[in-house]
Amino acid sequence: MNFLKSKRSMIGALVSDAMELARAANGHTDAKSVAMVVLTSDSYRITALNRAREAALDYHIPLVNHVLRVAQTAVLGIEIGKDVTLGKGVYFVHSLGIVIGGDARIGDRVRFYGNNTVGTAKDNGYPVIEDDVWIGAGARILGPVRVGARSRIGANAVVLQDVPPDSVAVGIPARIFPRKDTDDVVL
Repeated sequence: MNFLKSKRSMIGALVSDAMELARAANGHTDAKSVAMVVLTSDSYRITALNRAREAALDYHIPLVNHVLRVAQTAVLGIEIGKDVTLGKGVYFVHSLGIVIGGDARIGDRVRFYGNNTVGTAKDNGYPVIEDDVWIGAGARILGPVRVGARSRIGANAVVLQDVPPDSVAVGIPARIFPRKDTDDVVL
């Protein structure tokens, strides 16, 4: 019975991911948009493989997590650690070169623009990224930092400190400013 419940839960997570990705990519969740995301989006393939990896770990199935991680890296160009938590509808605009390590936690509808690193530089902890955050191309978020909801991380920024909600982080190391454009906030 536990297996059946877990199978339903995984299917529910995949459907939820498809709906959130369709909303992020197309602005709506009609059947055609959801079908297009499922059939054509690398982002959906990444999240589906990650959900399968989570299930393999939950059921202690040897080697499956490792094989799927290697396939994910080889085919899609993204490295996601086995203890990473991905929220619903995480959107990888360009997956190539993204590394998410350790036990980082990624919230719902976080958008990665490519070649990002979310991890640690000193083995002192991993980031928590809250919901609806956008991470610009080449950005690095390192250490035990929290990136607040609806924040924007600029391209090539290196975030080494907490970022409050509704903020913008830019530069090396990142300087933090309040967001002025809150009219496009996703709720």
